[in-house]
Amino acid sequence: MSADVHVLVITGTMGSGKTTLLGEASDLLKARRIAHAAVDFDALGICHVPDPAWTDLAYRNLASVWQNYAAAGVARLLLAEALENAVELNRIRDAVPGAQIVVCRLTAPLETMRQRVLQREPGMLRDTFVARVAELEGLIDRAGLQDFALANDDHCSITDVAVEMLRLANWIDGAHTATMRNKHYGVEG
Repeated sequence: MSADVHVLVITGTMGSGKTTLLGEASDLLKARRIAHAAVDFDALGICHVPDPAWTDLAYRNLASVWQNYAAAGVARLLLAEALENAVELNRIRDAVPGAQIVVCRLTAPLETMRQRVLQREPGMLRDTFVARVAELEGLIDRAGLQDFALANDDHCSITDVAVEMLRLANWIDGAHTATMRNKHYGVEG
């Protein structure tokens, strides 16, 4: 396994666009023939196990999945995860040996994120998820784990946001679309 693994964590509350940005960034990297893996962390933990000792199952799954990607020669990982605290960031480091982690925080107005969650969650937990948006936003604010933040508030295309994220993470060169140069994207260092 590579001792030099570049990990770009996309964090933000529910409805910030993590999964959508993950997919678009992966498509951009594929178009540039940059070997990488893209993992939606939530998908690694969808289960119900009766034993509370398995609360770290998603991180164990990440470690297993990463071993397979690393064996295939992948040295870049895009990971969508709502990082609530530094412990979770350290668990990523444990799961991905040699990880050099950059964290991108996605932001949007609270009401925009709530509306996105309302639209995508038709099931029995809809109200719980909508209520969780503000709570999670506060946790992520307090954790302050981002290296940079990007606004994802529907004023720009997801492609432009993905290009800017990959550029700020130094995964692609500084050449980016004219649209990005001419708009305000709420980039914070």
